[in-house]
Amino acid sequence: MAINVENVRNIAVCGHGSSGKTSLVDALLVKSGAVSGRPSVDDGTSICDFDEEEKHHKHSVEATLTHFEHAGKWFNVLDTPGYPDLIGQTISALRGVDTALITIDAHAGIKVNTRRVWEEAGKAGLARILCITKLDDHNVDFQGLLDSIHETFGQGCVLFDAPDGTGDGFHEVIGSLDPVHGESTVVDLAAVHETAVETIIEVDEEVMEKYFEGEEPDHEKLARLAVEAEKQGTVTPIVCVSVKNDIGVKELMDMLAEEAFSPCEMPHKARKEGDEVTLKADPSAPLAAQVFRTRVDPFVQKLSFIRVYSGTLKRDSVVPSAEAPKGVKLGALLRVQADKTEPVDEAGPGDIVAVAKCDDLHTGMSLGEVELPPINFPTAMIGLAVSPKNHGDEAKLSTALHKLVEEDPTIHVEHDPETKETVLTGMSELHLNLVRERVARRDHVEIETHEPKIPYRETITSNGEGSYRHKKQSGGAGQFAEVHIRMYPLPEGADPDEYATKDRFPQLKHTHYHAKHHFLWVDTVVGGAIPGNFMPAIEKGFLERIGQGVIAGCPVQNVCVEVHFGKDHPVDSNETAFKMAASKAFAEVFKQSRPALMEPFVKLEITVPADNVGDVSSDLSGRRGQMLGMDQAPGGLTVITAKAPLAEVMTYARTLGSMTGGQGSYTMEFAAYEPVPGHVQQEVIAKAKVRDDDD
Repeated sequence: MAINVENVRNIAVCGHGSSGKTSLVDALLVKSGAVSGRPSVDDGTSICDFDEEEKHHKHSVEATLTHFEHAGKWFNVLDTPGYPDLIGQTISALRGVDTALITIDAHAGIKVNTRRVWEEAGKAGLARILCITKLDDHNVDFQGLLDSIHETFGQGCVLFDAPDGTGDGFHEVIGSLDPVHGESTVVDLAAVHETAVETIIEVDEEVMEKYFEGEEPDHEKLARLAVEAEKQGTVTPIVCVSVKNDIGVKELMDMLAEEAFSPCEMPHKARKEGDEVTLKADPSAPLAAQVFRTRVDPFVQKLSFIRVYSGTLKRDSVVPSAEAPKGVKLGALLRVQADKTEPVDEAGPGDIVAVAKCDDLHTGMSLGEVELPPINFPTAMIGLAVSPKNHGDEAKLSTALHKLVEEDPTIHVEHDPETKETVLTGMSELHLNLVRERVARRDHVEIETHEPKIPYRETITSNGEGSYRHKKQSGGAGQFAEVHIRMYPLPEGADPDEYATKDRFPQLKHTHYHAKHHFLWVDTVVGGAIPGNFMPAIEKGFLERIGQGVIAGCPVQNVCVEVHFGKDHPVDSNETAFKMAASKAFAEVFKQSRPALMEPFVKLEITVPADNVGDVSSDLSGRRGQMLGMDQAPGGLTVITAKAPLAEVMTYARTLGSMTGGQGSYTMEFAAYEPVPGHVQQEVIAKAKVRDDDD
């Protein structure tokens, strides 16, 4: 069916865990007649939580696309997970919609993910509507919750309907945009009506003048102005529901039909040939679309969810993309209702469809002759080294992990050549546990995990000098090589060209610099003491030893080595002998040059309630961390900037959650390598098993 773009409503339902998002979407589907029955999260019969992990845990793990019709409008609704650990699913869903419906549990109030999704929706320029759920719970302080909303999200948050009571006294919601006629609610409805009208009409001076002259705008005009106020960010509607008792659900649908943005309300930007362009929600305009989510389904395999912003996407077509010079061949277009799909011939502006089994598509990819902004996902912070439990499952595990990365951009998989480990990184321990369950159920691979090794580095703190003679005779031609070297600490950030000068090395002939290890080697051999054809072998010997480490099996960095003398044998010298002599000379002189371990430090941005700042500061001190600064954030939050050793914050999510009652969050990124304290260094060296690289 053809859908007029002005009648499309794309909405992401998001908020903190257990605030009733999935039950609300199920209720919208039932109320609109899109599905029948009595779906229930607790009974495992929810329309949206159809995945086995979701049924088992009784909460959403993935963003689920649904659709229904109401009041002449076509609704695409995405139900999103509520746990901060799964925020990547919400961020991708927000890219596909124009409105964020943010749920708040009336009893539990504003939680960490309520704030997070509010900020993400704001950054995306979406309309934001707050939906207070579970008003049928007992001991609800409605006025206290309103005060908290105003303190956290601003005075522009306005009740568009008010409950007549809470708990057992909640029977109906009464709209506040219409004139009040003595209705009884838990708040002063006349005052709420006045506040709502005065806040909304600020966007139109003419209407405002008439209002203060005694002419009040009608409901239709207020609704229109409210959309404009949402676009300007001066008004955020608040609505109230009880899904369990079916109160306010119909009113919510009516309100979304009026107040949720249509695709025409959102001026989307893209880049074309380096210039910024504004996309038109016009089916005859050039195509502009984006893959905002990927799901690997056990039955239809890979599903790529596409939001069309401009133009028309047609089945079985080849569409251009900056990432695919030959274009992308699409097969069937699918309209998705949770775990069910039906084919459609085309999709116009505002439509959300899926394409199956197209390996060329990936999350964030733009389709058409423009490039849409990339989707910025948070950095994964918690890593686990993974391996298959059963020998021979390595290939199956690799395939399973590849699928996971396609589905969830907050998951990273990397093989660390230093530690020889495959490291799976996610947002939290909960996130990684869900990943393990998914791989076991879907791909039939059991995973064993342990904390990944810390990528320490070895360096030196003083100059050293020495030599090594490699001599081996075992019948026939032997092996002989002698290498004399001097070793110096190479300061972090030092320019090798400025460091290796004739003033420092009077006999300087050649230098080679290896940026990866910040390693510089200098050739000052004179008089042919070492034939030039053996110098590459000497360099190779150094590099192999640098990769293996000397004192703890960790790569070496920040070192300069000068080769200044040596000896060869006309018969027994060869490249192997000089490589071995160089490696041994490096190791022996390294040990004499006051070796030290370096460890990675990370920069942390920790967001916590102001009351927890002291706890966080004390805990960081115990982790050898250092606070660098603090900033105040909305909603009584404080953002702490700090640095700490990676080894001390590998499981920080667990501690922070415990300290803040789940209200804290943090981001982490690599900062620099710094020296390891003596007592920690001894522990690391004692645990390390350095390979004894004998002949």
